[in-house]
Amino acid sequence: MSDAQMTSEALETADAGKPQRTMGRFNKWDTPWLNGKLLTGAGIILAILVMGLIGRLVWDTELAFTGSSPLNLPPVGFENNRGQVGEWAHPLGTENSGRDMLAVLLLGTPNTFLIGAIAAAAGMGIGIVLGFSSGFIGGWVDGVIRLAADVTITIPALMVLVVISAVLRQIDLVTMALLIAAFAWQSPTRLIRSQVLSMKESGYVRMAKLSGASTMDIMFKEMLPNLIPYLFASFIAGATGAILAAVGLETLGLGPQRVPTLGGTIYDAISAAALLRNMWWWWGLPTVLLALMFVGLLLVNLGLDEIANPRLRKASK
Repeated sequence: MSDAQMTSEALETADAGKPQRTMGRFNKWDTPWLNGKLLTGAGIILAILVMGLIGRLVWDTELAFTGSSPLNLPPVGFENNRGQVGEWAHPLGTENSGRDMLAVLLLGTPNTFLIGAIAAAAGMGIGIVLGFSSGFIGGWVDGVIRLAADVTITIPALMVLVVISAVLRQIDLVTMALLIAAFAWQSPTRLIRSQVLSMKESGYVRMAKLSGASTMDIMFKEMLPNLIPYLFASFIAGATGAILAAVGLETLGLGPQRVPTLGGTIYDAISAAALLRNMWWWWGLPTVLLALMFVGLLLVNLGLDEIANPRLRKASK
């Protein structure tokens, strides 16, 4: 046997004694979109919305109008100051104008969400257009947009909204959402502008320019899809701020008057001295729903931040 054959056999024997390395299989569940914070927050928000939507089908929402139910009934299992006990006909109790609290919450919760969603969507839409124009086009366009954002972001939005809402005789959900959106575009604009500035010199953007793609195509077909995690996170943050602003206006009595909202329900409870009368279910139940809503939105926002920022994702592991 030759030396080459002996060497070859020795190498094969040595390789056979070593553990064989196998290439890892791709796990379709190993995705940053499936993180605990995002799933938990989305579950909380979805549960609240589903209960609000399904509840309208199984419960008489006409009970949310004045005089439709007995007055001041406590929830089932409790007793009020007058010795009245709760009834299953009104499981979450009633308030002093004869409105069923379950019906009020079933209508008020989606309405509160709707205000936040409309305001955030409008503010995000303005922010996308202005942010891309400022960061990609540059020049005097960038200067004007940055100046407008820097000036308006210093305006005390809540004070201006209080004055405007006080002047308007009637205000509905959409009007309130658009008023809030007028002060909700500055942060998305600045965030998107900073991201566009860091992306505009990347290789695929240069290739798109060399291929003759238009400015609109480059901004909204090439660059926009890469900002989806940032846009989602900014949308959730905007919705949270819009809901908080709406609740602040509603608790001052400046919200929609013809449709129930969570903030409007708390305002009615404060106006009727529910705290002094120990009617905790009147102000407590909408407060708990708002707290759950904000916790859910916060968790979703944190989850989206981890998706957009790989450093946060690695730190959380």
